[in-house]
Amino acid sequence: MTDAAIPETAEEGTGDAPTLTDGIHLVVDALKLNGVENLYGVVGIPITDLARLAQREGLRYIGFRHESDAAHAAAAAGFLTKKPGICLTVSAPGFLNGLVGLANATTNCFPMVQISGSSERHLVDLQRGDYEEMDQLAAARPFAKAAYRVHRAEDIGRGIARAIRTAVSGRPGGVYLDIPAAVLGEVIDAEKGAASLWRVVDPAPRQLPEPEAVDRAIDLLARAERPLVVLGKGAAYAQADEHIREFIETTGVPYLPMSMAKGLLPDDHPQSAATARSLALRRADVVMLVGARLNWLLGHGDAPQWSPDATFIQVDIAAAEMDSNQPIAAPLVGDVGSVMAALTERSKPGRIAVPGAWREELRTRTEQNVGKMAKRLEAARSASPMKFLGALQAIRDVLAEHPRSYLVNEGANALDLARSAIGMQSPRRRLDSGTWGVMGIGMGYAIAAAVETGEPVVALEGDSAFGFSGMEAETICRYGLPVVTVVLNNGGVYRGDGVSPTDDPAPTVLKARHDVMFEAFGGKGYQATTPDEVAAALREALAARKPALIDCVIDPSDGTESGRIAHLNPKGIGG
Repeated sequence: MTDAAIPETAEEGTGDAPTLTDGIHLVVDALKLNGVENLYGVVGIPITDLARLAQREGLRYIGFRHESDAAHAAAAAGFLTKKPGICLTVSAPGFLNGLVGLANATTNCFPMVQISGSSERHLVDLQRGDYEEMDQLAAARPFAKAAYRVHRAEDIGRGIARAIRTAVSGRPGGVYLDIPAAVLGEVIDAEKGAASLWRVVDPAPRQLPEPEAVDRAIDLLARAERPLVVLGKGAAYAQADEHIREFIETTGVPYLPMSMAKGLLPDDHPQSAATARSLALRRADVVMLVGARLNWLLGHGDAPQWSPDATFIQVDIAAAEMDSNQPIAAPLVGDVGSVMAALTERSKPGRIAVPGAWREELRTRTEQNVGKMAKRLEAARSASPMKFLGALQAIRDVLAEHPRSYLVNEGANALDLARSAIGMQSPRRRLDSGTWGVMGIGMGYAIAAAVETGEPVVALEGDSAFGFSGMEAETICRYGLPVVTVVLNNGGVYRGDGVSPTDDPAPTVLKARHDVMFEAFGGKGYQATTPDEVAAALREALAARKPALIDCVIDPSDGTESGRIAHLNPKGIGG
């Protein structure tokens, strides 16, 4: 179906002739009815006209170079807005590319919906060799929270309503919605079509915890000698900032933010144990997980990272998450906001008192570690060639001058060092690789942050990580987004000084002038070789609020294998 075939008013004929519409119009109408404002995708058969009509009807369509980047953008939009981000992909290979982002959204509990065109069922099911033939519904199911297929145009509204509610309710996640090309082109009576659409009411209702469960958790915290609250990105997603802050500050319990929960309370808050992380985890005797899971990022709750005698409280909207790795002594099932409000209310009589010795132990270790980091930063300030920490120190200082900026961060060393070196003062201003630790989220997340918030974005990338989505630099330039990409370029995966036994480069060696590439797309490119040059370029780029890229030349020998998770990378004999 071509753009010319889309009737301007979805009307055909004159006089008593029926008014008609089609599947493409119904999709756009259903999305608009449900408050969708932005779409992310890559056009092609059979969704090109869908994107054209959406744009004409007032939706903002952001066209990407690769479907996985569009899907990552939709996922980030879901995290930032608490509404499902929408990704449009073509059939088969395009669908599979988008499935990477959909699976990552589901793993990270971000609400999004991937809508894909597909080949005709009567051809696919008999394996007749149709164009881009694939049973996309079956392929999507293992990687999504749910997957649905629409077989009739009159069910498009129902399908979109189900997809939106499923994506955002309970534990959020990715939903796949399959709409075959014939359904998109199907023509039906406009009145019947309009009647088939509806707006989802209260798709993510509050879920209140049981009072007995709240009291059980408070009793455990009250008896603790070394209590600790761990804030995960689920706590950030919940947008229950005031409830979380009130509970922590009224009880005095120390807290540890996971990377995407940084800024729920300022990183320099006196109760923050972020710079005493290892000690806090190893010594805590009662731990309350708020929107955080005992997965690999928290060592599965096992010793030696944790005390073998630690008792766990867990706040999660999904009861099935409890006991996934360790026994949960006090499960609190409900949405984060409702649970934290209940905890605060029922602990107000002063039932929780944190022993002074525990607070002093964490404060002492925090001061020691802050001092050590200060010395490392000072040594890196004048190092030549430039070190990671030298560049990060400059970036940190400039970001402090622009507190409304969003920070997107990925890589190995670029990610691990930035988490320690750059503090956050506001919630949901930091987006990174998340639960899967997947590379390639950078440009998609940065584009979504800029589109959804209108605020400036700094995408802090390792040179290897940037390569996964680097062509989206052209997307940033094409839409004129206020994104400054900073590439920490040490010329390699982990580091760029690998030695090869052959004439080929070593497996970890890379080579690129990212600033030159960026200028080819019409943006402003900078190359920086010192921390002062990094700071000057970043200040200028943020002030301009236009697309820019800073290629930071880092010492090729600076960096460690796999960042801080080298223990996950097996080595053979002589490795």
